[in-house]
Amino acid sequence: MSGLANILLVDDNSKYLKDALPLYGYDVKVVHGGVQALEVLTNSDKAFDMVIVDILLPDISGFDFIKKIRNINCVKYIPIVVLSSEADEKKIISALKIGADDYITKPFLLPNLLARVEAILRRANWSVSQHNQKVVSFSKKELSVALTSRELEVLQMAAKGVSNKHIAEKLFVKEVTVKTHLNSIFKKLKVDNRTQATLKALQMNLIED
Repeated sequence: MSGLANILLVDDNSKYLKDALPLYGYDVKVVHGGVQALEVLTNSDKAFDMVIVDILLPDISGFDFIKKIRNINCVKYIPIVVLSSEADEKKIISALKIGADDYITKPFLLPNLLARVEAILRRANWSVSQHNQKVVSFSKKELSVALTSRELEVLQMAAKGVSNKHIAEKLFVKEVTVKTHLNSIFKKLKVDNRTQATLKALQMNLIED
């Protein structure tokens, strides 16, 4: 990606990423707690392109932090990457369901994290340029749908017949993560399977044919 991306890093043990990310072109602001992070996001003159947050915070849980962000209009669609030493599948699924765009377990390899960050920011920028917003919204017959940039990417690939395994490989995530995104898509579109989701998404101009 061109130019700097502004990342808010919410972690009380952040020295490694604080030192590493700027070397790869990212402007990083570090805060150590969720409450302070919310204040920065809502009151700062700087617009942030992504939040990277540790689930274990000293004041509020990372899960509560994500929920709060997703309920604040001015930042509700900002990409969120979770860092956690917890590799429990239930926690990963929970984080994704409440609004995280990705979940990275510690310890992690820096190239892996950088690839995921790059991919999420690229999709977010694509969504902005194509739809002039980070979420595509459509209202028809009292139905309101809002898919995240990650869900749009998954849906676009699923519509082309790409398997869950290959989608996971392309997005650098686990296959269960893809299944979670698809289930969220099905729920939002009120459909039961990929075929129905594809047809409805095409009708609503959410994806390209």
